[in-house]
Amino acid sequence: MTSEELLAVLAAVGHAQRLRVIAEVAGGRMYVSELARRLGISRPLLYMHLERLEKAGLVVGSLELSKSGKALKYFELAPFDLHVNARTIAAAVAADAEGTVSDVKGTPT
Repeated sequence: MTSEELLAVLAAVGHAQRLRVIAEVAGGRMYVSELARRLGISRPLLYMHLERLEKAGLVVGSLELSKSGKALKYFELAPFDLHVNARTIAAAVAADAEGTVSDVKGTPT
């Protein structure tokens, strides 16, 4: 994980609404309208938060068709185990210098 990737993950989890999104989706995959209702926020605002979480690799979205033919966007948690400590930060800075990339867990990929 580079420092840029680490900062994206930290920014993604550094917002109360996005933490609520993660907590809701931790119970299982959910489509956007249902998630927006549960959180009490608009779908456009929710999409903004979901986009940030998806770019950070914390959630995964997929488009599916319902039985009625309506397109539904589902989101679920991506597997992650985030540990932030001095070693994680030092590894991210070192990865910048080496040009390597690793996953959210800090494991090189």
